[in-house]
Amino acid sequence: MPTSTQKLLLPLFTLLLSTSLSTLAQNAPLTQTVKGVVLDQASETPILAANVLLLDSDPVIGTATDVDGSFRLDHVPVGRHSLRISCLGYEDAYVHELEIGSGKEVVLTIGLTEALVSMQEVVVKADRLNGTPNNEMASVSARSFSVEQTKRYAAAVNDPARMAMSFAGVSSQDDQGNQIVIRGNSPRGLLWRMEGVEIPTPNHFSEQGASGGGISALSVNVLANSDFLVSAFPAEYGNALSGVFDLKLRNGNNEKREYALQAGLLGLDLAAEGPIGEQGSASYLANYRYSTLGILRQMGVLSLGEEESTFQDLAFKVHLPSTPQSYWFVWGMGGLSSSIFRDSIEQYD
Repeated sequence: MPTSTQKLLLPLFTLLLSTSLSTLAQNAPLTQTVKGVVLDQASETPILAANVLLLDSDPVIGTATDVDGSFRLDHVPVGRHSLRISCLGYEDAYVHELEIGSGKEVVLTIGLTEALVSMQEVVVKADRLNGTPNNEMASVSARSFSVEQTKRYAAAVNDPARMAMSFAGVSSQDDQGNQIVIRGNSPRGLLWRMEGVEIPTPNHFSEQGASGGGISALSVNVLANSDFLVSAFPAEYGNALSGVFDLKLRNGNNEKREYALQAGLLGLDLAAEGPIGEQGSASYLANYRYSTLGILRQMGVLSLGEEESTFQDLAFKVHLPSTPQSYWFVWGMGGLSSSIFRDSIEQYD
């Protein structure tokens, strides 16, 4: 049986507990969850990475939509709030005076409209400096090529003629030589010029009267930017029916002497260039090349059986300025090549 004291303490304890719970409930702020999905207004497809921000919140409450376009904001204080939804490529959307109560979560479906960006026109202009021919009289069907292009074009093998096979309207006669067919014309209709002078075909292993050969006799180390013309030649080009190679030799370094040794698949190059005299812009350039196969054969490293093919060539240029507006230059080139076929019949005593 409870005593009289216990009967008095039980109501008092109940009153104190109720007062404490009421005080805690009043001090704790009421929050709610806001969730939803962000869609494209036109296609109604979910928008990824759209930013959803609760305005005037401190600290800032915000999130981003997932791959399904869904978002979720937790612990949003009850009351009236405004949301801003933004995404790259869309106009910002606002939800003003959104009433958030403690009894039920808020679920939203928000559509964004694509943003139209108006800007002034952008004009891009480029000069075809790399393709402009050196000859100012060549207006059509002419282009300039550089030494770098002879190294970069597929199957060019540092040969201007083989590089030209990559141009429109140009094809090869066969795989064994660099004779080219321009717009269906005979390869013999190609004209070769060096520094404005007509020359025979500058190729090794060439037949008499042919315009090509097996290997170019000009090393790319001595060539400058040159022209290749395929039709409508200027009047200075005569005796040409299909095309013209107008080659130029570069000047040597007029500031310091340089020497180079280069070993490649075709040959071994020895080059020298430099200034002439202590002052002035006079220079010299010389390049000698010997076939790699010939060197390997003489060393006994490689044998081609019944055929022995070797070649060598030399090119030089001396540049002598006389006045600031005039200059003299002397150039030359030459080559030797031979193919010897041994008898395959064995001799018996």
